[in-house]
Amino acid sequence: MKAAPALRRPVTGVTAAAGFSAAGVHCGIRRKRPDLALIVADRPAAAAAVFTRNRVQAAPVLESRENLAASGGLARAVVVNSGNANACTGEAGRGVARRTAEALARLLDVPREQILVASTGVIGQPLPVDRLLEGLPSAVAHLSPSGAPDAAQAILTTDTCTKEAVRRVSSPRGDYTVGGMAKGSGMIHPDMATTLAFVTTDAWLPPPLLQAALARAVDRSFNRITVDGDTSTNDMVAVLAGGASGVRMEAADGPEAQAFEAALTGVLVDLARAVARDGEGASKLITVEVTGAATEQEALQVARTVAGSPLVKTAVHGADANWGRIIAAAGRSGVEVQPERVAVHIGRVQVLAPGYVSDFSEDEARDALSGDEVLLSISLDQGPARATVWTCDLTRGYVDINASYRT
Repeated sequence: MKAAPALRRPVTGVTAAAGFSAAGVHCGIRRKRPDLALIVADRPAAAAAVFTRNRVQAAPVLESRENLAASGGLARAVVVNSGNANACTGEAGRGVARRTAEALARLLDVPREQILVASTGVIGQPLPVDRLLEGLPSAVAHLSPSGAPDAAQAILTTDTCTKEAVRRVSSPRGDYTVGGMAKGSGMIHPDMATTLAFVTTDAWLPPPLLQAALARAVDRSFNRITVDGDTSTNDMVAVLAGGASGVRMEAADGPEAQAFEAALTGVLVDLARAVARDGEGASKLITVEVTGAATEQEALQVARTVAGSPLVKTAVHGADANWGRIIAAAGRSGVEVQPERVAVHIGRVQVLAPGYVSDFSEDEARDALSGDEVLLSISLDQGPARATVWTCDLTRGYVDINASYRT
């Protein structure tokens, strides 16, 4: 009799990198759907995280900040619940986050400071901690190198799909993997991460180097998406570097560190685009590309303003080539745009040429706006810089979801 074939490692998610297990179970915070996720490293991993810049910060954000500082940038596990944000819950909420970390630390026999905690869901309601604590042993029992899809499912709220990504890198010191998962559909906007996202890698970097790489990668990814202009109280992007591949990077410069940062950025861009595509009620992913700016910051400022415009987003939803809304948004961005030099394309269709010349086929423009991905290109003709931001269309579905979010 032939031996059963070995299980193949998942090609996406937080267990694509060697040395990590994950699980997703139902603990009763939500009525039926999975609501408790774990990510566990086989050994202490270098860890880094970026958190919300909202002045109102949830208890798990505060707990994870403290633990990351106390551990010196090491982590063994991440525990995430959905269905309740544990935000605006005062000292009681801090106690819940602390008890969660303590309970998981006991189950894994690791220091509490090496546990990161995250929550997502409704703000201002007490988190039923007994249900969460009762669910932790089951989650630990279900930990598996093939558990990434379950974990990705358990962190969702209004999302319509899971979000996972992976990059594999060949380096002179060996091959390694960067994989991640995210959730996010509403309350999506810079500044910071605009979501929950967790990344693992079987390479190893010192925590300060990992933190710097993560900060730059977030600025190129999650800080370039917007759904509705609201930044959450619970935002968190964390990366764990376990080193199981044997690839170690000690210096911040050089081609190896650059290759790792490119892979990390690629994973986060994939996840960020998936978040924008899955915006609440959305039917289209919109890419706003600004070129010809004096500086990258000015290009980003214009792109963010256009991407955040409800008038632009509704026009795209209705396949209306209303270029006036686009140039008007660029004009109020705070950048000293020279409007007579601006050109606008929708896909390959130029709807506005410099000098306010507009001569295009409405049918061709409507076709360019009718797919599930739409590209808006804006040329400022004022310099060499460019920037890209991702958003989604604004639909009646967004209103329906958020008019009854708590009920």
